[in-house]
Parts: sequence; C-alpha cells; structure tokens
Amino acid sequence: MINQKNSRLVKIKASSWKLQKFQSQWAKDLEDGKVLYIENLKFSITTHERKFFTPTILNKNSRNISLDSRGNLKGANGSEKEIKELSAMISRFRKEASTLIFSAFPKYKDHLKLAPTSFRPLEVKSRVTSWRADDKRLHVDAFPSRPNYGERILRVFINVNPNKKPRVWRIGEPFEDIAKRYIHAIKPYSYFQAKIIDFLGITKSFRSKYDHLMLGLHDAMKSDMTYQKNSPQITMPFKPGTVWICFSDQAAHAVMSGQFMMEQTFHLSPSKQYFKNKSPLQVLRKLTGEKLI
Repeated sequence: MINQKNSRLVKIKASSWKLQKFQSQWAKDLEDGKVLYIENLKFSITTHERKFFTPTILNKNSRNISLDSRGNLKGANGSEKEIKELSAMISRFRKEASTLIFSAFPKYKDHLKLAPTSFRPLEVKSRVTSWRADDKRLHVDAFPSRPNYGERILRVFINVNPNKKPRVWRIGEPFEDIAKRYIHAIKPYSYFQAKIIDFLGITKSFRSKYDHLMLGLHDAMKSDMTYQKNSPQITMPFKPGTVWICFSDQAAHAVMSGQFMMEQTFHLSPSKQYFKNKSPLQVLRKLTGEKLI
C-alpha cells in the first residue's frame, strides 16, 4: 500500500477483488475519511454488454440506472432480454464490490446493509442541475428526504469507460475541518418543522438534529463558491479499471467529468466501525456537546 503523508488519497496494491490479508491501516484511512483506490482491477465486459455503453440506455426521466437489493432494475430502456442482460452485468459488479469490501474490512461483513447498485452512462460535465444537486461542487453526502441517524454511507466505484476516459474527482479537506468551518452558520434545528415534514411525507422518517446538521454542511459547502475554489483539495483522474472506496458522508468530494461508471452503496452503523470516534456523528457530538439522535 502506498500512503503519501497527509494525502486524502491512499493507493492499495492488489490484483484481485478478494484481498488476501487485512491491514488495519486500510480501516484507519477509510474511517479517517480518505479515499482508497486500486488500479487495474479486472472487470470484464462481454461482447453482448457493449451495447449498453450509450446514454440512450438511460430512461429520460432518470439520472442513473439502479438495481435494488431484490434484483429489480430501474431507469433503463430496452427489451426484456436486454434488461435481463444489463441486470446481470450490474449484479456481477455488486458481487465483486461485496467481495472487495468483505475481504478488506472483515469486521463490516455481518453488519453491512446492501443498498442499490448503479450504472451511470451519462457524461457528468454536461449535466445541468440546481446548485444543491450539482455534484461538481465539493460536498459530503446528505439527503433531504432520507434521514439516516448517523448511519454510514460506504461506496465502491469503478470507472468502466470503454474509451479510456478518466473519471475526474476533486477530494477535499477532512470532515472535522469542514464541520468547524460551517457548523455555527447552520440555522437552528426545529423539532416542530421536522415533525411537519415527516407528517407531510416530505421525509421518509423523522429528521434528527444530526441529519439537520449534515444537510446544513452539504448546503453550506455547495453554496460557498469561494470555498469551492480555494479550500484545500486535490484533483484525481481515476483511469478506466480503477476502483475507489470511501465513506461519502465524510469524504468531501466532487465529480468533475467522466462517463460510464458503476457504483455500489452499503450502509453501516457507526457502532460497527473499527474506530468508533471517527464517524461524522461522533465528530458533530464533540463539536456541539449534544447527543443529536
């Protein structure tokens, strides 16, 4: 493993999705909010699957194609046969991503919750969105309609671009630095407002004070263009065949360009981490002196 001092990027040397020996430093780096990456992992695309590498495979009302934990595919155009073939390709990546995480972080294995697996055929650079939805801006993941009460968001990505184009990310400063920068500017939490939006179905469950703070950090980062330009950050072009892993609720990231990527999300209770004090929940508790959930 190559780990440059103070880098938010950590390179792991591996030739297989199943890593042979657990290294505690990997867990420390991941739970510190760093991005771990492995170059040249083999993920073969069959001849029949090459036809899926076009933006037209995506339904016009969808941002990506997703395979849920029950095997249902959403967001894709195609015949019944093509949908079955596309599902098989995405499912194959899900299996490889699971193998990688279970071997790299064995303590997580019995505690991870499987979330949808996605295939993203659109070019990021040309996507037009509101500033809140603009993932070309540095942010930590937090979702307005889906409170998670401190549950971690662990994500595995692979660049499968057939035209040798990288997927370019910016990676920002440590989470605690972000929280210290913005936490006092976040508007006060309203229990009454949280009850109202829960009752109206705007949120899928009651929004906790933790979720309120995470949304506040997400929005503060994205709305601050001086921060976007001048904050500590590095740019990383992930070449095709590169796999990268991060806790996206902690690692400040922005995707600047790229097309054709697959992504697997897992959820993990912060109580099941190797280093429990590293989670965003614990960082925010320390800064506020409050329980938050």
